[in-house]
Amino acid sequence: MPKLYDCAKCPGYCCSYPVIEVTTKDVRRLAAHHGITPEEAEHRFTKRAHGHDRVMRRKKDEHYGKICRFFDTTARRCTVYRARPEICRSFPGGSRCGYYDFLAFERRKQDDP
Repeated sequence: MPKLYDCAKCPGYCCSYPVIEVTTKDVRRLAAHHGITPEEAEHRFTKRAHGHDRVMRRKKDEHYGKICRFFDTTARRCTVYRARPEICRSFPGGSRCGYYDFLAFERRKQDDP
């Protein structure tokens, strides 16, 4: 099924979700990417929140309030793309992204390329 969205044209909506779950495998991948131990990666990059044992830590963002700590808020891109968590790799779980569809619609209506 062809992909019907372009993440390069998105300001990072999915990265602003309050719960970005992180698995043990994700922690190991992030640790290797940063050259640190999995224990240090878990401590630095994750926390318990919203009833989950391990979610990505977030930081301030002018557009969404808070966003994933690895999101470059100037370039609006992931800084750990090759090491990103599995949930990010599989998003949106299909060939369409609802936010991209909404954004594309708004841009068409406002004649905003």
